[in-house]
Amino acid sequence: MPSTKPDISNLKRCTEDVIKAALESDLGPDDPTKYNQLRDRLEASRDKLPPMYREKFYEPFVNTLDGLGESGFTNILLNDPGKTRGAGLMLDIAHSIIQNGEDYNKIATDSFQEVCSDLYDGFLSAEDRMGVEPPDKGVISPLVKWGRPDDGPYTWPVDSTSIFGCSAAVVNVPPAHARAGLLAWAALGHETAGHDILHADTGLSEEISNAVRIALENQGLKDGLPEYWSSRIDETASDVCGILNMGPAAGIGLIGYFRGLNKAFGGEPKLRNNGGLDPHPADILRGYLAANTVRLLSFGEANDWAQIIESETNNDLSSVILEGKKITSEKAKKSAQIVASTIFNTKAESLENHALGEIQNWRDRDEEIVKDKLIPLLTSVGTIPSDLAEGIFAAHVVAAAVEAALCKDADISSIFSRMTGILKLMHDKNPSWGPLFVRQPGNIYRHLVYPIFGPDTK
Repeated sequence: MPSTKPDISNLKRCTEDVIKAALESDLGPDDPTKYNQLRDRLEASRDKLPPMYREKFYEPFVNTLDGLGESGFTNILLNDPGKTRGAGLMLDIAHSIIQNGEDYNKIATDSFQEVCSDLYDGFLSAEDRMGVEPPDKGVISPLVKWGRPDDGPYTWPVDSTSIFGCSAAVVNVPPAHARAGLLAWAALGHETAGHDILHADTGLSEEISNAVRIALENQGLKDGLPEYWSSRIDETASDVCGILNMGPAAGIGLIGYFRGLNKAFGGEPKLRNNGGLDPHPADILRGYLAANTVRLLSFGEANDWAQIIESETNNDLSSVILEGKKITSEKAKKSAQIVASTIFNTKAESLENHALGEIQNWRDRDEEIVKDKLIPLLTSVGTIPSDLAEGIFAAHVVAAAVEAALCKDADISSIFSRMTGILKLMHDKNPSWGPLFVRQPGNIYRHLVYPIFGPDTK
């Protein structure tokens, strides 16, 4: 693949697109807080779910609600008025079923679902996970929903949803991102291929956290950095996993998305340099983490993209303060490099002595699909073909949309619309959402005795 320097000259307009979406007032559907009405809506939505989700998600949840009864249901709501714990979890599980069953924002919802299914499948399919046992908890892709715009994208991992008997996570995105804020879609790798994967394998987060702390200590980094990074491993490793699945688009998308959110909520359109007690690392550290993760990827332009992401992060660098302690920029950058390498390369017992970077990576063939097949399709005006070439997945489509939108004079709205159109077509053909019981569609592939490529084909 010929190397061309990545074009991100439209990053400012992509960031403005995020700001516009973040300032929208759409709250999404009302919470279903009436027990009997909710039960009726759930029952009406049942057959819209494929058999796998009916058995592993719908039926356990409904059985739990029936066991609670109206009084138990109401008690959970009263004990969590802010809907950030038990009530929020219960209502979000319900939303993920009834929004699908009632065709809420159908094209965008099916597109959203396809991305999450693909990202999850990328870590769990037999082809990618050779030598690694299936996860201990969630083995089916998350269900999706729209709502709670003030909380941004978030996930309830399977160890949370299992409280209600469910065997899949739930991922939420603000409703405005069904129409705008394209860079937010690049964050789905963080939620689905990050949090939901880390929580599906017992002990994985703890192993990576310990490895990060030890690596930083061994490199002589002090000032609380080993504790700072290791205590935020869930968010940190999720950033890395998102990039492993979606390539550099997830890294540069993070920069524009965080800038947009910071501006929308009263700050400057810059990465924040101050990291308090928040479970997320400071924005500036996440920028350097993204750059160093991209540099580890197995495609020809990895270093070019890493330099661009690092340069953009440098543009926002001022004084790094972590939990009240000032950290030199040199230490901040070095720590991010060590953390990225450790998460990427650590062979975890919970993954049968494999590393995350062995299970997933972004390769030349992925970037070729993005540049040669999908960007031309996303930036044209013709009819979207009903059949895409073999080997094209939803993560490729989102990555291509982000890269296309970043290019000079790109029509972000048109690219967004064509992205969801392609994803909807992919979802309609996803065997996990058909009449068969298919856990990971990536497991459906032929093993050829002799691959016929033609004479002298490399």
